[in-house]
Amino acid sequence: MENRHGLILVNTENGKGKTTAALGLGLRAWGQGFKVLIIQFIKGSWKYGELKAAEALGSKFVMRQMGEGFVRNASEDAMAEHRHAAEEALAMARKEFESNQWDMIILDEINYAIKFGVLSLEAVLNLLEDKPSALHLVLTGRDVRPEIVEKADLVTEMKEIKHPYKKGIKAQKGIEF
Repeated sequence: MENRHGLILVNTENGKGKTTAALGLGLRAWGQGFKVLIIQFIKGSWKYGELKAAEALGSKFVMRQMGEGFVRNASEDAMAEHRHAAEEALAMARKEFESNQWDMIILDEINYAIKFGVLSLEAVLNLLEDKPSALHLVLTGRDVRPEIVEKADLVTEMKEIKHPYKKGIKAQKGIEF
């Protein structure tokens, strides 16, 4: 690995495309020979198109779905499962930091995990402090906390201007999943 300054990048706010942009960045990095790991904190059992794409890219572009699905309006029992899954995903991220085998790690929807209380802000800030210096780290999800913005090198807000849901058009294969 050449002498590289690993960055912390954040994709946030209410517009569509936070994960899509992170995956595009991962694809660009993969194209440069980087090893890319995506850890999904909320997404669980759905079969997203990006999973098939990641499989086709091989062992240098790995996606791990670790979440339990949608968190909003979950029962207390379901929230306990969400917390457990998010803590396991965070532990995996830490383990992968220590493995030093990745050039980029994408923590997909980690900001949601904080927002909905399945991860503590403190635990995520501690993880950011322990980021290896050459590792590029990407965080996605709405409502990023100011403390994370402070630690980040690049923050991009996705702003919704128009969305097909507002016309009653449901999520479509190849666009939303």
